[in-house]
Amino acid sequence: MSRIAVAGVNYVGLVTATCFADLGNRVVGIEIMPEKVAKLRQGISPIYEPGLEEMLGRNLKAGRISFTTDYAEGLAGAEFIFIAVGTPEGPDGAADLSQVESAARSIGTHATADIIIINKSTVPIGTGDLVSRLVGERIAPGVRFHVVSNPEFLREGAALADFMHPDRVVLGATDPAAAERVAMLYEPLHAPTIITDLRTAEMIKYASNAILATRISFMNEVAQICEALGADVKEVARGMGLDKRIGPLFLNAGIGYGGSCFPKDVKALAHMAESAHRHPQLLNAVMDINRDARQVFVEKIRHLLDGNLEGKRIGVWGLAFKPDTDDMREAPSLDIIAGLQAGGAIVQAYDPVAMDVARRLFENVDFCSDAYAAADGADAVLLLTEWNEFKQLDMARVRASMHGPVLVDGRNLYEPDELRTAGFTYAGVGRL
Repeated sequence: MSRIAVAGVNYVGLVTATCFADLGNRVVGIEIMPEKVAKLRQGISPIYEPGLEEMLGRNLKAGRISFTTDYAEGLAGAEFIFIAVGTPEGPDGAADLSQVESAARSIGTHATADIIIINKSTVPIGTGDLVSRLVGERIAPGVRFHVVSNPEFLREGAALADFMHPDRVVLGATDPAAAERVAMLYEPLHAPTIITDLRTAEMIKYASNAILATRISFMNEVAQICEALGADVKEVARGMGLDKRIGPLFLNAGIGYGGSCFPKDVKALAHMAESAHRHPQLLNAVMDINRDARQVFVEKIRHLLDGNLEGKRIGVWGLAFKPDTDDMREAPSLDIIAGLQAGGAIVQAYDPVAMDVARRLFENVDFCSDAYAAADGADAVLLLTEWNEFKQLDMARVRASMHGPVLVDGRNLYEPDELRTAGFTYAGVGRL
């Protein structure tokens, strides 16, 4: 059993803290917001993630996890501290490191025994050196510390499984012995472990997210070509994915990527490249294609409604950027609904989980009780998030309740022939 502190218990930090506790460690989550700590002590998670509250409650009851607002209390007896605070996008596209810097200063001020500091947040190349300097400026004489980079690769909606069954554990350090000690924390997971230098570990995270975003944007560009030339992008993706050199993952055309990672990380990597006097032309194209995918989708809807959105009632299925999360950060629905409203459309929407978050972000949207209510009286229905419950709808009931027949599938969830047989004017993304 190890004693672990986690600074920052938002998405990555809370999953990290809870999973390490579930592996039998003693974990203290440090969070500067008292109201969040109060809820966490009651087993209430500030985020929606399948299975997380159940695991959190189990470990609270067992006494393996606790929460505090006090760094001195959180660091007492800790052998390791993970920095898992936010690194939001700054005004110039660079990652904002103010929370990382604050955490590093607090660790340096309050650490009283030797400790390994682990950067879990997604941070620009060179942040490990920055954390070392900030801690070193404040730490008490005789207290030794090492900084290790340990980027996270968690998918929202599958974070617990991703933590417990990782494809790999990446560790970067100037002291290999410190990295080996962190590797021991992950030993029960039996995952391949890569130990490298700090900057290479930091780059692995950015490069990984950038290549996944690139695959998505590539397929969205291919989808536009398919529509122009009369090919079916879903079959194209299937044919590509069977090639072992390519593989099937992240080849689904649609309305673009969103969330807290891909948009921010691609932009941050491009900013780092430009700061190093390099020209990130592929990364810039990835971002351009992603933005255009949403604009093209709105124009497709306008075309299907005879070129006019004014006064048209549009039903929206799904608001979160992906299924199994309530995360609305950079969600395609934000841009698409804004585009519809700019054209004069009336929007009524439903999401199985993200409604409370969405209410704080949208104006003049009628939030509905279920998918059927969102379709009722609509001139068109849009599928923006591929929640499982949308796969099982009674489509005859949906069509009967609608004013118009248009269904625009932004995730290619449905089979075109089946929807057309059911009486819909169906359009997907790159579909025949």
